[in-house]
Parts: sequence; C-alpha cells; structure tokens
Amino acid sequence: IALANKETLVVGGSIVTQKAKEKDINIIPVDSEHSAIFQCFHGIKNEIHRLILTASGGPFRCSSMEELSRVTPEMALAHPNWSMGAKISVDSATLMNKGLELIEAQWLFDVSYEQLEVVIHPQSIIHSMVEYIDGTVLANLGVPSMKLPIQYALTWPERIASEQHIDFRRIGALTFEEPKTGLFPCLDLARRAGKAGGVMPVVLNAADEVAVNSFLEGRIAFTAIPYLVEKTLEGFPNQPVFDIETVLDIDRRARDFATGLLTDFD
Repeated sequence: IALANKETLVVGGSIVTQKAKEKDINIIPVDSEHSAIFQCFHGIKNEIHRLILTASGGPFRCSSMEELSRVTPEMALAHPNWSMGAKISVDSATLMNKGLELIEAQWLFDVSYEQLEVVIHPQSIIHSMVEYIDGTVLANLGVPSMKLPIQYALTWPERIASEQHIDFRRIGALTFEEPKTGLFPCLDLARRAGKAGGVMPVVLNAADEVAVNSFLEGRIAFTAIPYLVEKTLEGFPNQPVFDIETVLDIDRRARDFATGLLTDFD
C-alpha cells in the first residue's frame, strides 16, 4: 500500500499496522520525509540510533510572537518551498505537520519517540536522515518536489528514470536549526500526544482540523491554533484504541469539544 496521508497512522496506527502484519502487506510511505527514511532505513532496528525528520520551518521561521499574532491566512498559505493544500500549509507554518509526521514515523518504523528528532532545514534539499549507532548518517537528498517520493512508492523496490535531478553547483549552503518550540508549541503537543498514545493522537488531529479551519475562516488568530489544540487535549481522559468505532467516536467528540471552545473567541 502506498500511503499518501499521515492521518491514517496518526489516528489509527495500532489498527492499521496490525492489519498490515496480519495480511503481510508492506506500507510504502509517500510523504517525502518518510520516503527519505524508508530509503535510508536498513530495517535492523537495533542498529538505529535516531531518525531525523527535516522541516523547512515554514514561512514564519524567523518571526517574533508579536509578528505571529498578526499572521493572516494568506500569509500562512504562502509556503517558501512547497506548493500544498490549505490545511497542510497552515500545519507546516505551525509545525503541527512535523508533529503529525513524528507520530506517523513512529508507527512506520517502530522506533521510540526518544529516537525521533526534528531539525529545521530551510532549503528542503535533505528530506530526512537516519543515524546509525556507529555515528554514520544516511541522508536522502532531492529537489523540493513530491514527484520523486510518489514515483518511488509506486515503483518500489525498483527505480525508474525521472527528470528530478539536483545541480549541486547551484544549491549553495545547506543549514540546520533547532525548532523554536516556544513560538511553535504544536510540535511538542504532537510529541506528547504520540507518547501518551491511546486516543490522544485522535484528539490532537481532530482539534487541529477544527483550529486550522477556524483560522482560515478568520474566527481565531494564528497563535490561537495551539491553544485550541491544547485545551481540547486537556478535556479528554486517555483510553486505549481497540477498533475503528472508538477512533470515529473520539474524533467526533473532540471536534465538538474544540468547536465549543470557539465561543471564547467570539
């Protein structure tokens, strides 16, 4: 199965991965970061030190909290490197997208959250990296385009020719930064929800969808997105996810809860 969305594993990772094992099905990630790890991951877990997901940092990487409070939907949709839909563009700007990718990576590669790291890489040339216990780091490089990861997912384990080639003479410097979680708390909210497990990732995803839609509709500020997500997470006790019915019930209830919080902003 070529998996093109992260939400499937975020909300139902335990169910989906168990079914894949039962049916002896390979899940091939289409997301560029997970495709990069998939191509660098040798499958021997006890040789893995950490998986490093790269993030562009979004359009507000160098902004202050005051500047973030004035962000409009039009500004949030103007991603510097990628052409994406509205929801994922806003998630990239808040770093929630990278948080969801952390949860997806945990299910895809069956590693601990202590082995998952995010680094800001503004050029988006290195799509992700795998560091082995001996210190060797394998990185997957490519132009900022979804064409190659989509193609690889469809042709795996073979490769076919494409026009996606890097001219290293024109790239310039490749730089890396620590994520500013103080300004972009969604990344930590996602990590916490992923580590908690159970229904918490379901609540996280549902609340984020309500928050992003509300921001795009002009009902809340950009900086209110993590607030709405965090308050929704606090409103739900954790419980195991046994079946799809549980996922759908919690998803509906979390959306209703988050929507109820919008009255605080009216």
